[in-house]
Amino acid sequence: MKKQLIGLGIACLTASTALTAGVASAQEVKKGGTAIIHMISEQRILNPALRASTGVYNISGKIVEPLIDKSYDGYVPVLATEWSGSDDGLTITVKLRENVRWHDGEDFTCDDVSFTAIEMWKKLLNYSSALQANLESVDCPDPHTAVFNYSKPMPLDLFVAAMPDLGHPMPKHLYEGTDIPNNPYNTAPVGTGPFKFVEYERGQYVMAEKNEDYWREGYPYLDRIVWRFIKDKSAAAAALEAGEVHESGFIGVSMADVVRLSEDDRFDVGTQGYENNVAHSTVEFNHRNPILADLKVRQAIYHGLDIDYAIDTIMRGFAAPGRGPVPQAGGANYTDDVKTYAYDVELAKKMLDEAGYPVKDDGFRFKLRHRPAPWGEYTQLWGEYFAQAMKEINIDVEILTNDAPGFLNGVYRDHDFDTANGWHQFRSDPAVSTTVWLRSGQPEGTPWTNQFGWKSEEMDQMIDDAASELDPAKRAEMYHAIQRKEMEEIPVIFAIEHPFISVTSKKLKNHHNTPRWNSSSWYDLWLDE
Repeated sequence: MKKQLIGLGIACLTASTALTAGVASAQEVKKGGTAIIHMISEQRILNPALRASTGVYNISGKIVEPLIDKSYDGYVPVLATEWSGSDDGLTITVKLRENVRWHDGEDFTCDDVSFTAIEMWKKLLNYSSALQANLESVDCPDPHTAVFNYSKPMPLDLFVAAMPDLGHPMPKHLYEGTDIPNNPYNTAPVGTGPFKFVEYERGQYVMAEKNEDYWREGYPYLDRIVWRFIKDKSAAAAALEAGEVHESGFIGVSMADVVRLSEDDRFDVGTQGYENNVAHSTVEFNHRNPILADLKVRQAIYHGLDIDYAIDTIMRGFAAPGRGPVPQAGGANYTDDVKTYAYDVELAKKMLDEAGYPVKDDGFRFKLRHRPAPWGEYTQLWGEYFAQAMKEINIDVEILTNDAPGFLNGVYRDHDFDTANGWHQFRSDPAVSTTVWLRSGQPEGTPWTNQFGWKSEEMDQMIDDAASELDPAKRAEMYHAIQRKEMEEIPVIFAIEHPFISVTSKKLKNHHNTPRWNSSSWYDLWLDE
């Protein structure tokens, strides 16, 4: 069942994408039109230099560009044209594209890169604050050269891998001297991209229109893009079928509709375009709770989860069991030589007894307040399954429903939870986004970082050492050790690894043609209608 469904999803998209590409090459590109994109949750911020999030990239990636992006052929220049590193790893020099203007007409220069790197990437951007912890300065010897200076080695490969997600410059002239986190341009971004921000109607949509002064001559093809916020998954599927929406990404409709719409000839359905966006479904622990600070309790909880059942029923087979913080997409940095926790209810019960938590008169050992992330059907179902599975080992779970801000604040700012579930996205290299879930000392309240009250000086040192190792083979061995340690101590359960899935109208051409397509600029996307 699982292999058949994975094959269905990949084969369906691969075949239909090949067909689309063939049609595109035979047809003349049609310019104009409006692409309408489904978003399942509203975004409260649209500045990718402050919030590393697929929801943010899905919108702002068309408006604000990174220094470097990723294609199926490797990393490609965007606002950067060349990059090189010193032999000691302490200096990285980036040549910047000339004759690029911000949407308000001001020139893009090194001053923008330097300001953003120091004031946003280093201080405020989740994930990047750890990655750029050793960044001391960014010099501008001329308007189109940026020299990054580090106190400890920064591997050039790591720097480049981070740039598609953590390398978006913002206009210095609009942020300097302001309260950056509350700057109004965070929700009305000014970028250099193919589309210019027009309007954000809360709870309804975001609109961007064609940038007539875009630096790529002849692009973009579309006149505008509208992102519609539709929380109800059935309504989103109905909008796709009615032609009111052209694409729903990041598993924005139910898994049942994913399978059903994959049989509809009007749509391309599958996982292509997410190779750089593999995710883990997680269980996150609040270690401030002394019960959950007990390793034996966390191990028992892991033994109480039937991961194969969750993969087959919730993910419809589009997934695999997690083996710690690095997924198989991590390549050389991944290992499956780690401690695992087989589904074993009786063993879980025994471990909880041994930990000093016997079953009480009400039939439960203790109660957990659980927050499921509202990122889509599968995160909600994963939360419900967690509660059901815990009941089998006599743990009472109260599910706390919340919208996106409620979840982010409840878990990462206010710590108002015992357990939570969501997903963690792997971005090319463990040091880009993964190790911040394990490294202590992250800025207070930063979403998708270690705000769990867990601290290991040994793990902190292992993470720091790996991030500054210039030899790729040695780095890989160091990440294998980090993976093993995480699976032994399980501060977070990286339970299931899975790709994302899109449902896309075949009227959209050149879609999902990069490994992070939903997060990219869509300058070459066009509409055949």
